[in-house]
Amino acid sequence: MTIPFIDLKSQYQALKPQIQERINRVLDHGQYIMGPEVGELEERLADYVGVKHCIAVASGTEALLISLMALGIRPGDEIITTPFTFVATAEVIALLGAKPVFVDIQPDTYNIDPALIEAAISPRTRAIMPVSLYGQPADMDEINAIALKHNLPVIEDAAQSFGAKYKKRKSCNLSTIGCTSFFPSKPLGCYGDGGAIFTSDDTLAKFCREIRVHGQEKRYHHTRIGVGGRMDTLQCAVVLAKLDRFDWEVERRSQLAARYSELITANCQLPTIKSDRTSVYAQYTIGVDNRDVVAKQLNEQGIPTAVHYPVPLNHQPAYASTCGGGATPVSELVAGRVVSLPMGPDLSEPDQDRIVAALLQSVQLSAS
Repeated sequence: MTIPFIDLKSQYQALKPQIQERINRVLDHGQYIMGPEVGELEERLADYVGVKHCIAVASGTEALLISLMALGIRPGDEIITTPFTFVATAEVIALLGAKPVFVDIQPDTYNIDPALIEAAISPRTRAIMPVSLYGQPADMDEINAIALKHNLPVIEDAAQSFGAKYKKRKSCNLSTIGCTSFFPSKPLGCYGDGGAIFTSDDTLAKFCREIRVHGQEKRYHHTRIGVGGRMDTLQCAVVLAKLDRFDWEVERRSQLAARYSELITANCQLPTIKSDRTSVYAQYTIGVDNRDVVAKQLNEQGIPTAVHYPVPLNHQPAYASTCGGGATPVSELVAGRVVSLPMGPDLSEPDQDRIVAALLQSVQLSAS
């Protein structure tokens, strides 16, 4: 029997009455675009994160794009970011004609290495965009200090870390702007695409809200270039239904991650979570030798795996000839070793035991 990589079916069964009630409410009032659930979700998420403003948008990608547009990023500008992330991080920069400048990562957390950022700053640098990878915030104090020194805004790409904490503050409330995703597989996911922007800057919030609806300040009065970036009311309803269970899910993910780390006694690199922060374990990702062999053997036993991410962005064809930054040897090394195991709040301990047993056997065999 195949173990689900992320068990959304069990989550749905646990929340079925609440989800159906929320969806039926939208079907009854019929306001599928910018219905009352949108504003309700924005208020609840802003309160949860601890910021003044939340702007619900069509996806995590749109959240990043709209944030860059609100900051006035233009062709020729440079944005410092990490090459070890999903392509959307760099994609939104390139879509605006700006240039992603890639800075290498730390070998333990896989987040951008702040010690390398300042050397990458040029007269064209306009922002820093760290990614809180696999559910753990980056070293935001160090990044923010560099940004303040050079008068740069910081956008936290928190697509994988909503619900995590950094020095008692929530991810998405750690910089100028925080952006997250509600893609179904995220720790807090909807049943389609969705995302959100978080900020306590009134002006930036106003710009983001206008850009989200084609640059409209009011109906048919367009103050700026915008996009169709609204989050559907039905998707907001799904996230609202999931919110009451979310803190339990975050805690359960932490318990399962700790259990993984206790049980995995093979020669693997386990996740490193720094003492001043938490992770929501959007993925439980380990590093192994002979990664492709190990993954194949696990998959043959009904245990799915995933690789986030097999090729650093500065080696992707679309970015290799246009990106900036120095060499990224850590990203290149890590990309060949990481593999993510099944993770989610509804993962059972017997299934986890089966996963670990198969992993230990596979790592041993691949090393022999």
